[in-house]
Amino acid sequence: MIRIGGATGYWGEADLALPQFLAEGDLDFIVFDYLAEITMSIMARAKAADPEKGYATDFVTSIVGPNLDAIAESGVKLISNAGGVNPEACGNAIRKWVSDAGLSLNVAVITGDDLMPKLGEVMAADPLEMFTGEAPPPREAIASANAYLGAFPIAEALNQGADIVITGRCVDSAVTLGACIHRFGWQRDDLDLLAAGSLAGHLIECGPQVTGGNYTDWHEVADTLHEVGYPIAEIDADGGILITKPKGTGGCVTIGTVGEQLLYEIGDPASYHLPDVICDFTQVTLELLDTDRVKALGAKGRGIPAQYKTSMTWADGWRAGMIGFYVGARAAEKARIFADEAVQRARRKLRSHGCARLC
Repeated sequence: MIRIGGATGYWGEADLALPQFLAEGDLDFIVFDYLAEITMSIMARAKAADPEKGYATDFVTSIVGPNLDAIAESGVKLISNAGGVNPEACGNAIRKWVSDAGLSLNVAVITGDDLMPKLGEVMAADPLEMFTGEAPPPREAIASANAYLGAFPIAEALNQGADIVITGRCVDSAVTLGACIHRFGWQRDDLDLLAAGSLAGHLIECGPQVTGGNYTDWHEVADTLHEVGYPIAEIDADGGILITKPKGTGGCVTIGTVGEQLLYEIGDPASYHLPDVICDFTQVTLELLDTDRVKALGAKGRGIPAQYKTSMTWADGWRAGMIGFYVGARAAEKARIFADEAVQRARRKLRSHGCARLC
């Protein structure tokens, strides 16, 4: 059995997970997911302005760098798609931190997702948008084009002794599945096992959404979310999954929180296409074993996709923004409570940096 901590769900996530996981003390892997589709366009814009940018810089400077000694001492391995559109630069930045600290951690970088060098070949194949069938924008407008890679390159990097694995645009759950393939020796035709590992990855890929952060019954945990626990997946060689969180943290792990994350962003639950396997989650069962311990079983693999999905971004004269909406019968109460929790969380962060006078 291996224990994997899910530390981030997007670029901009608070850096609270790694201290929780290091304090927990017995994790084998910690995975970090940074890449939404809009994030790729932001990173492409950054790289266009500076060839050494285009990755999640805070992963290097706020997550890995300040905690290198503790990471090395613990023996935990880190897997992250923080490389964005420039994984080599991200890997080099981490190697410098490792070298400056006098440590001997192996940093592996996985490339191959970037299709910009082959854009002419891609466009010559007349690609179409997978949902609408629309043609792509003009070639000169395209800022990035990245295939969603799978988990086997991550497993190979771990097989070769990597302590920290940096990827570009891999699918979110692949950072978890790659650890399972490495540890358990799963093969490309072990479809049910690949689906199980993908399910585990999907459940923790959005960080604390599965531990109460995106819970319909938010009022049950509202006063603890400023110290919400980040998820831990315990996975065994036959595909058994148990979702939990670090001891003494806020939020909760229930059939409700796990079930809602299970259904999040998967489209057809009978045919969820990932690079390594087509997943059928319709027979997944959830069982509450104990407080904050939910078992998930029953994922099936229905084949291997013939193609990789690709994310393409382009400049169209607009910038995207985001507004948080609170809906439902108690929307105003929910918004006020979440605002209070955000303030508490900010104060806690300021105090941890010796800025109590600002609280």
